[in-house]
Amino acid sequence: MTFSEKLLARINTTGSALCVGLDPRPSVSGMDKIPSFLREVVKQTAEYAAAFKPNIAYFEAMGLDGLKMMEDLIGEMPKEVPIVLDVKRGDIGETQKYYAQAYFERLGVDAVTLSPFMGYDTLEPFLDYEGKGVYLLTVTSNPGSVDIEKQTLADGRYVYELVGDMVRRTQEEKRATSVGMVVGLTNADSEILTRIPDAPLLIPGLGAQGGDLSSLSGSGRCAPPLVNVSRGILYQDEELSYEAKAKAYALRIREALGYGK
Repeated sequence: MTFSEKLLARINTTGSALCVGLDPRPSVSGMDKIPSFLREVVKQTAEYAAAFKPNIAYFEAMGLDGLKMMEDLIGEMPKEVPIVLDVKRGDIGETQKYYAQAYFERLGVDAVTLSPFMGYDTLEPFLDYEGKGVYLLTVTSNPGSVDIEKQTLADGRYVYELVGDMVRRTQEEKRATSVGMVVGLTNADSEILTRIPDAPLLIPGLGAQGGDLSSLSGSGRCAPPLVNVSRGILYQDEELSYEAKAKAYALRIREALGYGK
């Protein structure tokens, strides 16, 4: 089973494309409480999660203890829910080979995020893992996406379309790894969606970042999407349970994308 097939099966099971982001902040809950906090989030939201997305930066900031927390958490998470590890790595091929081994072989996650802007050869160490997936940064949700990603090329296309070309190349080469794109909801619009291939999308920006799901409605894309919510579930509306927040976001996403359970 490919990563895309596993993800689509999970979306069909949950009836939604909610990706629950796991971004623990010791300044909010205290470092000693992070493991139990994350276990509780996972326990309460698993029913509604098409995937979980731990962001490695938050764990790295806690040092070796934080990385051990992340490794333990990944090992305990429900096997039927895909795990997308948000790492955004981009380096020369030899270094990338060890990143791929660390994430796919040691940690055993289902997918990772990568930066493609050093070129196709930097992606190749990740592309021959059967059943795994990668998401390439394409049009991100930050305002600075205009500095590079949305710049115009000499032929009138945009820089982010070069990333789409890389995705098409992996499809033409029939690489074992499923390859998708990161497209921020705050920057996504119909023009962007028509300029990139129909491949899996990881879509941050819903919730705290204020993204609007209507931009995805009626896009006609077939590849499975993931709409990520991190702070909106973990740290906002504290009077509500994590389960209640996940359920509400899952319903919003389901209605916007036309999924039915």
